[in-house]
Formats: sequence, structure tokens, C-alpha cells
Amino acid sequence: MKTTLPTPKIINQRGFLLVALLFTSTFIMVVGLVTAQLALSNLQLATTELYRVNTQFAADAGLDHAIQNLNANGSWAGSSELTLLEDANTKVTFQATVVNDTDPLKKFINVTARTYAPKTNSTPRIQRKFQVELRGVSGGTYSVVTGVGGLIMANSSKIVGGDVYVNGEITMSNTSQIGLTSSPVTVKAAHQNCPNPADATYPRVCNAGENGQPITLTNSAKIYGEVKATNQTNGASMSNPGLVAGGAAPAALPSHDRTGLTSAITSEQTGTIASCSSGAKTWPANLKITGDVTISNTCKVTVEGNVWITGNLSVQNSAEIIVKNGLTTSPTLMIDGSSGAKFTNSAKLKSNMNSPDPIGFRVVTYWSQAACSPNCSNVTGTDLYNSRNSTTIELTNGSSGPQTEFYARWSRVSISNGGNIGALVGQTVEIKNSGTITFGTSVTGTGGAAAWVVESYKRTF
Repeated sequence: MKTTLPTPKIINQRGFLLVALLFTSTFIMVVGLVTAQLALSNLQLATTELYRVNTQFAADAGLDHAIQNLNANGSWAGSSELTLLEDANTKVTFQATVVNDTDPLKKFINVTARTYAPKTNSTPRIQRKFQVELRGVSGGTYSVVTGVGGLIMANSSKIVGGDVYVNGEITMSNTSQIGLTSSPVTVKAAHQNCPNPADATYPRVCNAGENGQPITLTNSAKIYGEVKATNQTNGASMSNPGLVAGGAAPAALPSHDRTGLTSAITSEQTGTIASCSSGAKTWPANLKITGDVTISNTCKVTVEGNVWITGNLSVQNSAEIIVKNGLTTSPTLMIDGSSGAKFTNSAKLKSNMNSPDPIGFRVVTYWSQAACSPNCSNVTGTDLYNSRNSTTIELTNGSSGPQTEFYARWSRVSISNGGNIGALVGQTVEIKNSGTITFGTSVTGTGGAAAWVVESYKRTF
């Protein structure tokens, strides 16, 4: 018997593929649109972030630019808006200004960085402002520091082994010399000795073309080392590398706590008792000596701490003043008399035997032609001009003071012939006659900045 299979039922499915295709197309379009919007948004964010990054880099570049210029020239005041980067669509710039503080070892740099897009716009797309506080690092390697009277060298005198910072001017003649071909030094001159003649505004930095140039070398005088001098254009007789671009800012002379020293006095002697021509004496710490003191011949005086002499100090022949062994801080000999301190005929200021760093003295004179002398906290104007060339510290004929700093606060230090000197500071420093002065001590707390470093960095808006 033949079996007949049932005929399958055909279902009408027309249009199903179209619906699926429409649904799929719509989904793809929505996804594509969302993806495109996301991509566009990310591109905009990336572009804006690029502008921000470029602006930040410009701010950093402005800071570096400012510090570099300030270290090259302490009186640098800032720059106009400078372009760091420019392409077909954008321009990135920075502008830096320097603001001085009442503290000579503090300055502020204000940096404004801008990104323009399009580059022709006058209003920046992104702007950032920062303020940077700078701290001045004192010139601890300077062995000669002068005030407005400057440095005077004559005959065959030489300075080797220490850098030189001069607020006023440098005058060198004959065969005098600073530095060696094999050991150059740094020399800075701020040209702060105007007006001439002096008036109540003295001292101030000279303008270009005013009062000559700060460094004058005549005959065979030479400087070996890097020289930076405000208003100096003549670099003759300077080498290794010689005169370089950039001036030098005036630097405050080292500080000294006169009030602290006088208030710490615990004992007193007269000048007669403190003097001697033979044998040995001891000056205790915190001693006040009233009147003039003379140490001569074979006398040896051991000093145990700070000493205040109201008159003059004269150390003659082969007499010695010696720092007590064991002291780790230089004792100060503070002298108020109009003649100050004179060391003649192989007189010696001897350091102690501390190893590896022997300790010498700090000799400070305070006389000036001002009415407040010797208690002046500051001397300016014609009083300073009239005081700067009065000698209150003098070393002659082989007298020496290794590791000792000689400091004429308002007047002149004068050195004749040879001798080992720690450091020289004065409104005027004069070195003359024969011999080489070999320095071995850095000036205490030199007031000016040898370099500027970042103390703090903050955004200002």
C-alpha cells in the first residue's frame, strides 16, 4: 500500500530580511555617530590638553630664561613677550619680569605663558601665570670684596687664589695682576660709585657713559679670568676668558653684629694693661680694652674670644696675636679708633692649630667721618665718600694673617708687600708694591648673590 506524505505548510515571511537590515543599519549608524562624537570630543580634549602642556612648558622656559639672565646680570629686570613656538595654527609665548625685595638676597619672577590658536588671535586660548621666589646664594668663594671705593692695585702686586667682587671700580697699573693663566679667577664690578662729585644720593650705580668705565688697566696690568662689569665695553688685557656679557649687581658688604659683641662684654682692661713688648699675655673672651693697644717685639698675645678695642691697635716687628687652640669660631677684634689697626714689620696674626681647618681672626674697624662714628649702623652720601679712602687697616713689610679676614667697614684696607692673607673686605681695598697676596679664606657671609636658585614656585591664578 502506497503511503502519501502530507504537503508542508509554507509560511509567508516576506519583509523579515528588510526589517533586520534596517535595524542593523540603524544600530550601526547610532554606534558610528556616538563613536564619531566621542572621537571628536577626545580630539578637542587632546588639543586643549596639548595647548595646556605647551603653555606649561612655556612657563618653565620663561623661568629658565629669567634665571639664566639674572645670574648673568644681577640687575636684569625682565623681558617683553617672547615667542617660544610657532606653527601654521598656533603660537606659544612667555613673558618674565623681576621684582626686587627689601631683602637683597630675595627676588621674585613673575612668568606669564600664553598659547594663541589661531595664532593671529589677540586673546590667548590658554594662559598660565606663575610667581617664583628666588633665593640668592652668597658668593662664598670671594676673597676680596670691596664697597664703593673699589679695588686699587699698583706696582707688581698680585691677587691669586680667590675671586674678586667690587661694588665700585677697579684700577690697576704697572705689572699688577689678578689671577693666573693656569688658575683664572672670577672678577665682578658693579660700577656703584656715582654721582661724581658725591651728593646725598651717593652711592648709586652709574649710568652707561657716566663716570667712565668701572675697570681701568694701564701699563702691563692684566686680569686672567671671567670678568663681568656693569657698563664695561673695553676688554683689553683681560683673558681666560676675559670680559663676558652681563654686568654685576651691587652687593651688600658682610654683616657684623656690633651690638651683640658690645652687649656680651664681661671684663675690661685699659690699653696700657693689654699692651706688651715681650713675654706673653692672654686676652679673655668678651674683653673690652679702653684706649690704644701696642703689641711689639717678641710679645705673644693669645686671644680666647671676641675683643673690643675703643682706641687703635698697633702690632709691630715680630709680635704675634694668636687664636687660642680649640676655638672653632673666628674671634673678632673690633677696633673703633681713627687709625684702626696697623700691622708692620713681620707682625703676625696666627691661626690656631685646629686640624684640618685652622681658625683665624676677623678684624673689623668701624671708624668713619660720619657724626655717628663709630656706632653708625649705616653711612651714605658724602660721609661715605669722605670715609672710603681713609685707611683703618694696614699691613706692611711682610706682615701676615693666614685665615684672617680684614674688614674696614666704612674705610680702606691697605696692603703693602707680600704676606699670606685670608680675605680682604673694605669700602676700598688697596694692594701695592711687590709681592703676591695668596688668599686662603672666603669672605664671611658675602652679602651679594653669586647665583639665584628657586625657593618656591606657585600658580598665581
